[in-house]
Amino acid sequence: MPKRAKELGPLDVKRASHPGTHDRNFWIQAGGVAGLILQITPNDAKSWLLRTMVGGKRRAVGLGPYPEIGLAEARDLARAAKAKVRDGVDPVEERKAVRAALAAATARNLLFSDAADKWIAAKLSERPEKSRKAVKSTLERYAFPEIGQMTVQAIEVQDIARALKDVWTDKPDTGQKLRTYIDGILSWATVAGHRKGDNPARWKGNLKELLPAPSVVEKGRSGNFPAVAIGDLPAFWVDLQKREGMGALALRFAALCVSRSGEVRGAVWTEIDFNTDLWVIPKERMKMGREHRVPLSPAAVSLLKSLPVMEGVPYIFPAAKGGMLSDMSISAVMRRMQSDAEAVAKEAGHPVELSGWRDPRSGKPAVPHGLRSSFRDWAAERGYERDMAEISLAHTVGSVVERAYRRSDMIERRRAMMQAWSDFLHGEDAGVVVPFPAGAQA
Repeated sequence: MPKRAKELGPLDVKRASHPGTHDRNFWIQAGGVAGLILQITPNDAKSWLLRTMVGGKRRAVGLGPYPEIGLAEARDLARAAKAKVRDGVDPVEERKAVRAALAAATARNLLFSDAADKWIAAKLSERPEKSRKAVKSTLERYAFPEIGQMTVQAIEVQDIARALKDVWTDKPDTGQKLRTYIDGILSWATVAGHRKGDNPARWKGNLKELLPAPSVVEKGRSGNFPAVAIGDLPAFWVDLQKREGMGALALRFAALCVSRSGEVRGAVWTEIDFNTDLWVIPKERMKMGREHRVPLSPAAVSLLKSLPVMEGVPYIFPAAKGGMLSDMSISAVMRRMQSDAEAVAKEAGHPVELSGWRDPRSGKPAVPHGLRSSFRDWAAERGYERDMAEISLAHTVGSVVERAYRRSDMIERRRAMMQAWSDFLHGEDAGVVVPFPAGAQA
């Protein structure tokens, strides 16, 4: 029969100390429960251990520190641990599993707003500060009110759809960017251990079933961007040419080339061929995923040659610090033009709601993208072929079969059309002089 250890009392435990003869931990049999040990470190910190056999191997099971756990409680814990061993449970592994589950549960308590900050820091660190702030601003405006205070683990597809609902149709470009941001944040959260399961921001087989397709939204909005009336375009151009700054220059180039804002803002000098007066936009930057050639009118070429080239900066229309110009910079030009026109109208006693550069149908102030609609209306009135105008706008023309057989993008015919468009903007169209709309000039 094994020798039973002398049972220590509370005072014995309190007085016990390390002998100081070595640098290893010192063990004292506590008694009362076989294998219960008081462990003392060289600096006299004390804790409880249970030495027992688990699965044929001797294990030392930690029971906690002294004096937080007293002698009586240590004996109770030791008995409970030995009971688990008899039932085939390893107390050490069980504790690891509990700690892991607690850590996982804590990780999954991460709020979406906090996850967004961590994602921006981890994935967007190389972007300009202005770009990071723009992403955060979009999330704060549209996503945070709905899901910002939800844990990433709790977010479901219905929550994402609710966050996207209004912006998805009202501002489709922003809506698609927002979905991409949320998708990225939740993907990061999953890999980082903050959530489990499928990504509720995924489009295919997920949000696709709850929201209209982006192409459908765009189709429903086509022609709805407020556009400058054809008759007002020469006067609008005079006003625009008075504006200074990179945003105004980019807007002028976009108007001359009837290009999208993103195509102009992302334009780099290597895309320009001054020998042939062509701007060749690679398919990676085009909405329809196809290379697009733009014939440059003399006015467009002259504008490009007047621009400064920043060393080490590829962009033709760079932001002040050398990065890509923001969409807001271009939109702000037209907003200021409209605001100035309204101020002049108000001072002159004219109706403000009729002043400035407004869509003739909706009466709303025109926006940069609406200039493409203005061009389309102008081309139709001048009798240019529909397909030629649509190709100039980088729209898809004809069926799949028709596109497969079409080998030409009508570049030289389009060059003549773009020259005529430039002449019209500059007021040189058949000598027609178009007066400014009310309040557009001082």
